[in-house]
Amino acid sequence: MFRTVFFYIAFFPVTLFYALAINLFPKTATANSVRWSSFLFWAAGIRIEADLENIPKSGQFIFMVNHLSQLDIPALMIKLAQWQVGFIAKESLFTIPLFGRCMEHQGSIPVDRTNPRKAMKSINIAVKKIKAGQNIVIFPEGTRSTDFSQLQRFKTGGMILALKTGLPVIPIVIDGTGEALAKGSIRVSNKKTVRLRALPPIETQGRYTLKDREAFGQDLHEIMSAAYTELRNGR
Repeated sequence: MFRTVFFYIAFFPVTLFYALAINLFPKTATANSVRWSSFLFWAAGIRIEADLENIPKSGQFIFMVNHLSQLDIPALMIKLAQWQVGFIAKESLFTIPLFGRCMEHQGSIPVDRTNPRKAMKSINIAVKKIKAGQNIVIFPEGTRSTDFSQLQRFKTGGMILALKTGLPVIPIVIDGTGEALAKGSIRVSNKKTVRLRALPPIETQGRYTLKDREAFGQDLHEIMSAAYTELRNGR
């Protein structure tokens, strides 16, 4: 209980401070996002262990990551900082005062999920922004999981977006954030370690077309599921 109370007492003023800093000085968005994220993990008493040796030091990529908790994004901000990633996120988040603008400055891209036509239009806009040079993170499950034993089914939209860019896809599996701050809960648990592991890049060009999006999703799910199970079992 003490950890949860301390976390939220610290969370709100620190978040406001960094939100104002990013909005006033947009060029500091990546650096201040990392500082904000690092503070959150310090306040929660959680450390992050990451094996990222499979990620090339340079280049542009689509990162596909399983989704367990609201802590996934700050964990990825910290560990993927050198690649300056943005996130594919639901459009409604961008309407939140201060926070929405921070997401834009940080390179995140909104997707309207209210109907298929709007979703496809959003995907095409996202593809253009990514092709302009933005590294991006996609949560292919679409929402946070409540079953930490396995990955959820992958949504087709993330596969379409990735294949339209033609960029290499780097799968990343993350474990521990769900136990630390579960979906639907405000309690910060005594989970002490979050772990990430990057898998080898998957070249999509010449291997998959848009017609193969279902097959690509299935192949990606199998690869990430096996790695996720291994990561959890290796605790």
